[in-house]
Amino acid sequence: QVQLVESGGGLVQAGGSLRLSCAASGRIYAMGWFRQAPGKEREFVASISSSGGSTDYANSLKDRFTISRDNAKNIVFLQVNSLKPEDTAVYYCAAAKRFSGINSGAYDYGGQGTQVTVSS
Repeated sequence: QVQLVESGGGLVQAGGSLRLSCAASGRIYAMGWFRQAPGKEREFVASISSSGGSTDYANSLKDRFTISRDNAKNIVFLQVNSLKPEDTAVYYCAAAKRFSGINSGAYDYGGQGTQVTVSS
């Protein structure tokens, strides 16, 4: 069983930045970040392989978002810059046995999410 705990969300003004964290228990997995805005479907944000050597991003976000990891601490980060009101959402991390990119069905575990609210 893997437990994932997200943190780092909050209220930020447009143009600001946040660094989201996902602390994982147990073994090292490939990880992904997804987000869900009110009234919208959950969407893929970014993913990273277990080694950190491979990453994947949603095309519309790759210029502003950066995924990274610290395997010594088993934490995955999502740096989000130049935030826009449309980035307002609950951000979730998820763990997969293999590097899965956008394929949400391949993720075996998920966290409870952290709220990001961007004011205009």
